Amino acid sequence: MSKQLIVIGGGAAGIFCAVNAARMSPGLRVTVLEKSGKLLGKVKVSGGGRCNVTHACFEIAAMAGRYPRGQHFVRKAFHRWFTTDTIEWFRQRGVELKKEEDGRMFPVTDTSQTIIDCLMREVNAYGVEIRMQAEVKRIEMVGGGDGAIGGGGDVDAAERFRIGLADGRVLPADFVCIACGGYPKSGMFDWVRALGHSIEEPVPSLFTFNMPGDPIVGLMGVSMPRVQVKVAGTKLVEKGPVLITHWGLSGPAVLRLSAWGARELAERAYSFGIQVNWIDMPEQEARDVMQDQRQERAGQAVVNRNPFGVAQRLWEYWLGVAGIGAGVRWADLPAREQNKLVTLLCAGSFAVRGKTTFKEEFVTAGGVRLAEVDSASMQSRKVAGLFFAGEILDVDGVTGGFNFQHAWTSGWVAAASVAAACGGAAACGGVAEKGG
Repeated sequence: MSKQLIVIGGGAAGIFCAVNAARMSPGLRVTVLEKSGKLLGKVKVSGGGRCNVTHACFEIAAMAGRYPRGQHFVRKAFHRWFTTDTIEWFRQRGVELKKEEDGRMFPVTDTSQTIIDCLMREVNAYGVEIRMQAEVKRIEMVGGGDGAIGGGGDVDAAERFRIGLADGRVLPADFVCIACGGYPKSGMFDWVRALGHSIEEPVPSLFTFNMPGDPIVGLMGVSMPRVQVKVAGTKLVEKGPVLITHWGLSGPAVLRLSAWGARELAERAYSFGIQVNWIDMPEQEARDVMQDQRQERAGQAVVNRNPFGVAQRLWEYWLGVAGIGAGVRWADLPAREQNKLVTLLCAGSFAVRGKTTFKEEFVTAGGVRLAEVDSASMQSRKVAGLFFAGEILDVDGVTGGFNFQHAWTSGWVAAASVAAACGGAAACGGVAEKGG
């Protein structure tokens, strides 16, 4: 009888694992269990509906450095499946990716549906069974499923697992890949703990900063291309685009900061101060620029001559806060008001009181402890035949395509390992086998 792989989770990691396992091992029966009524939900909404497939970073060490948790783990896994492999995999299936200025990579069609359609064509081509509204409540080991193993150990066993669903059904499996994404609450991992695995406590990652009551939120929609944001009293600092929203600050710099500070900011109950350098310039340099303006634009109104490239609405806002009227010329700018403006631009202080996460794109720090999983195979070191892929692991990247690259990598590695275990792939990791 053919062997059965059950993949738990119909997201990027789960579907990628399923289609590649079915392709590499033609005799393997592959079933995906998705607890909701839709597949590839994060793929659909990511990147504003364009799907940020990966990041144009082609050095493994540099790529691994963009994961606040799991750097060592992904570095090893990237030697088996990396950015270049992801790009080529989609290219071979008629999907070209393009690089944007900030390194993010999207399909040239600028729609996530292109990625979804590609993956679903693979689902149909290789006979992967999809079961929706199939929530897993427990996994039981029934035939040699327990026992610690090293990387690539013998995982051949008849009906190793029984998977219990919320509706009472029980499904048998020889291999299981858990790719259900992260959970916001620790108790939601209990069915994984029951398999003997430890869980690093989950906390949100990739969230925006709420600044209730701060008048700057009246400028919602204003963005700046290069801003430095620092969490007061910490070493946490990031540079990049920032967007003012109706609740506070967002944008890549803020999201990256939230990822690196996920645990520390959670410990502070999301109540902390930040310093914002809106022009990414030292205060003395800003003063020198203003001094030049006094000489070169002496007779012109400060409001009309903005030497820092600040968005006009934001420039006018800071002039008002600094007490600089609309008719003040550069030659007449008082030293006190100038100093206040420099401070506002280069070291503005804000109080953050809370966070905003986006339900469909929710990312967590935390998950299955990485020491208990072999990064070369994604196989559990505690349970033979059990694999993990995607955000269920204690791996999370900053914004920019890094979390999707981890999904593709871990999904493919798990698939190749299952295929090798049941004789479907002669040389896992070979170039031909990767691309095919």
